[in-house]
Amino acid sequence: MKNKKQGNFLPKAGIIAFTFLFFNLAEAQQQLIELSGSIKNTGTHKGLDSVKVQIENTQDTALTDQLGNFKIRTRVTIPFRVVIQKDGFSSQTVEILSPSNKITIGLNPQNTIIDDVVISASRVPEKILRSPIAIEKIDIKTIRESPAASFYETLENVKGLQLLTSSLTLKIPNSRGFNSPNNFRFMQLVDGVDVQSATLGVPLGNAIGPTELDIQSMEVTPGAASALYGMNAINGLASLQTKDPFTSEGISVYFRGGVNHVDNVNHKISSLGESAIRFAKVFNKNFAVKVNASYFSGTDWISNNLNDQNSGSSVTANPNFSLANNPAEDLWNKYGDERNNRVAVKVDYNGKPTTFNVSRTGYLEKDLVSPDVKNIKFDAGLYYRFGDQWRTSYVYRYGLLDGTFQRGNKIRLQNATVQNHKVELTGRELTFRAYVSIENTGDSYNLKPLADNLDLTNLSNTKWKNIF
Repeated sequence: MKNKKQGNFLPKAGIIAFTFLFFNLAEAQQQLIELSGSIKNTGTHKGLDSVKVQIENTQDTALTDQLGNFKIRTRVTIPFRVVIQKDGFSSQTVEILSPSNKITIGLNPQNTIIDDVVISASRVPEKILRSPIAIEKIDIKTIRESPAASFYETLENVKGLQLLTSSLTLKIPNSRGFNSPNNFRFMQLVDGVDVQSATLGVPLGNAIGPTELDIQSMEVTPGAASALYGMNAINGLASLQTKDPFTSEGISVYFRGGVNHVDNVNHKISSLGESAIRFAKVFNKNFAVKVNASYFSGTDWISNNLNDQNSGSSVTANPNFSLANNPAEDLWNKYGDERNNRVAVKVDYNGKPTTFNVSRTGYLEKDLVSPDVKNIKFDAGLYYRFGDQWRTSYVYRYGLLDGTFQRGNKIRLQNATVQNHKVELTGRELTFRAYVSIENTGDSYNLKPLADNLDLTNLSNTKWKNIF
């Protein structure tokens, strides 16, 4: 009996050992392989940045850094082929027989017509030269070479587009001649999400947009795009695209600083600066995370124009009365001294009873608005790929903003916050996207009603009139 049991046991042990060995061999064949190397320009022998390196027939891709170096991970078994591509250079396909050594590849410059694929033109990929409307594309190379203070300000270099600066934290694009500090006719998207403020009805510049470390490209339509995107895009559209964590992995940090008010007029010399960090990590070939954070602070310019808006011939300006001592003065950057806070007063002037228009004292803008501004931005995303065709993601964005917004009146945005939640499923022929915006104006206020209420809290117009 013992021999019989042992005879039955040995084949079973052999089967178990064979099965264990089979799975180990299968797992070994699927082990993670890291391939590294550099891409150079054969003409200058210098490294090429932003070169796309892709494992053939997979979504395993990487981009070279500023020195032309790259690292790419894959679970494809050796041998496999690598495709190297960059606009303006001939593409190459290299067969990899062993990943043990670094590879060096040279690309030959090629004179070609660039016809990048865009999405903003008609919501489906198409060539720029075939688009039915004008499209201006600002790629990562143009952004890096721009002398502008920030990547967002490179929009001002686009033909047909003007960037109006209302505050250090608020820069509003305009096109088609509608020069307005609150251009609600110009639409702005970040990865397909409309970032317009629901309360103000206008985009808040780049208050909750991407940081300079995460921007990939900007596509601008400086003309009517309302047929595709609704009435908000009647003047144009700016679509900002961020970097893909699967192709742009790693951690990046930057700091930019400067000074203003160097003339010590209205405010002493002060500093301003912005710092940001980006982190992207691919945990396996199908799952990736991305996190961005930035902080900007500074001292805005001081609006303190004390010129009188009244002209000498205006009835409300008390004709023949010295403007230097005009009791009905209405200063440009003073609130509460406007016409609606004006009364008629009879007094003896040069021995004669005379009626004068007299305005309330009001309050200077520099006393109603703090010049300190800040902008805090944060976003985080989870990304997952299903094979080579489908991808799903969840992205959360948060922005906190202080600044001065110009409309009919000036509005001080104080601790105003905007949040975005977005879920997206994309395939080769299908895109499903849903998002929600949550806004809180915080401690924001309108300067004109604030000054009026301060006046009336002190004394009513009637009582104020009687003190003369």
